[in-house]
Amino acid sequence: MDNPFLVEVTRGGLVESRHRGAIAVIDADGGSVLSLGAVEYRVFPRSAVKALQAMPLIESGVADKLGLTDKEIALACASHMGEPEHVAVATSTLAKAGRDAGCLECGAHWPLGEAAARGLAARGEQPSALHNNCSGKHAGFICLACGLGEDPKGYVNADHRVQQMVRASLEEMTEASHTADDMGIDGCSIPTYAMRLPALAFAFAKFGSGHGMSLSAKTAAQRIRRAVAANPFMIAGTGRFDTKVTEALRERAFVKVGAEGVYCASLPELGYGIALKIDDGASRAAEVVMANLLLHFLDMGDAEKATVEALAGPVLKNWNGIEVGSIRAAEALASI
Repeated sequence: MDNPFLVEVTRGGLVESRHRGAIAVIDADGGSVLSLGAVEYRVFPRSAVKALQAMPLIESGVADKLGLTDKEIALACASHMGEPEHVAVATSTLAKAGRDAGCLECGAHWPLGEAAARGLAARGEQPSALHNNCSGKHAGFICLACGLGEDPKGYVNADHRVQQMVRASLEEMTEASHTADDMGIDGCSIPTYAMRLPALAFAFAKFGSGHGMSLSAKTAAQRIRRAVAANPFMIAGTGRFDTKVTEALRERAFVKVGAEGVYCASLPELGYGIALKIDDGASRAAEVVMANLLLHFLDMGDAEKATVEALAGPVLKNWNGIEVGSIRAAEALASI
């Protein structure tokens, strides 16, 4: 079955492009709230599950043992822009485990933030693994290994104790098995497991509500959500969707971008989890879908609504600042 068109891009009065996708919204009991498109098709959530991958760091007691701050916990869940504060917090996280950037196995790339990348180049510097958008997550993995008395070398491998704990956390939250047949390798070199959107949404329903979780897991999830809500810049960075939504809604919504058009969210006050996938991998479409879902499910004040509405229908301008079109919900999404 073809997924419905969820988002359309206009130019003038005409639709220039359209994006298909699927959406699953699940409640904390595992019941379907909304199902649109081929939700049973398996997707790789990748960075969308960073908060779930950070659960063992908190639940094991290692975060407390090493004295990790809320900023450091928030960065462990981030897909950040490689801005100076992100780099500084990744560095401080590693230092608490007695390690440095040389232990990171995520690879190096230029900061995703243009200003940060230009600043680095202007100083004649090269990017390091600290600038990788996943460096906070990897610093957390290294802390987990060291806090448990494990050698962190090879922590990205599926057979390392760290990744075994991460996989167990994902299985517990999604209530789905994660086997070698489901596994791929993420851009930052750790295992990523394909799963169906309802299982992914269910995990985020539990993550936001604590329903069906052990006390230690519930406490860990709550601590992660609060850390991110208190430090929205850490989860993404300047001008990014996740940071803007978190600044506006704080603990009312936990949103996290994945890759290739995957997005997830928890709505704690409703006990809902959201997982969506845009077929062509377009992040612009995934953001518009998520913003529209937030508007649909949450009662918002004027300031909250203004922020999210701007993200739900962004205006497109050309290089001269002339408005040329917009990105908006297509009929299948607008009519939910």
